Amino acid sequence: MSTPLDTLAAPWRHEEEIKKSRFVAQASPVDTPAAALAWLETAGDPAATHNCWAYRIGDAYRFNDDGEPGGTAGRPILAAIDGQGCDRVAVLVTRWYGGIKLGVGGLARAYGGSAAECLRLAPRTPIVATGRLALRCEFGELALLTARLRDMEAVVEREVFTAEGAELVVSAPRDRLDAIAARLVDLTRGRTTPRRLD
Repeated sequence: MSTPLDTLAAPWRHEEEIKKSRFVAQASPVDTPAAALAWLETAGDPAATHNCWAYRIGDAYRFNDDGEPGGTAGRPILAAIDGQGCDRVAVLVTRWYGGIKLGVGGLARAYGGSAAECLRLAPRTPIVATGRLALRCEFGELALLTARLRDMEAVVEREVFTAEGAELVVSAPRDRLDAIAARLVDLTRGRTTPRRLD
């Protein structure tokens, strides 16, 4: 069984000075590669010496050394994301050069360490695997079912009205889908039979 991953509950920032160079690590939750790139575009400082970054969203990841020697910035930032058990996260580490060269190992430690500390301090939230159910119900049952779905931490994603009632698509934590489906069958005395969509 894989270890559960976290994403960030909110963007976070961490700053440190390493041998007269200033490093500012910023991290943000992101849902898509396009969202990660858009955030990175706005979070960087064009006046800084380097804006190095990485993101991971499931199996999708990218990193950029922004002029630092290859493998000394972006890859260590990505390693920090993975090492901190994060997903759906983008991290940008901005450096203002302070006049002292850090060397290849020093750069990797500075970028990776700043990113890891930023993620360690940031507020996090677990990523919960969700699934979806589709169901039909009569008009008279709709208010009761939507109220019970909220109680069971399920979210109505789509609601379409038909001549007979309503068709719903509901998302909920994957490990609770079977229990939610059984409860809906009970509530409607078998008139609805939810089916899993994924």
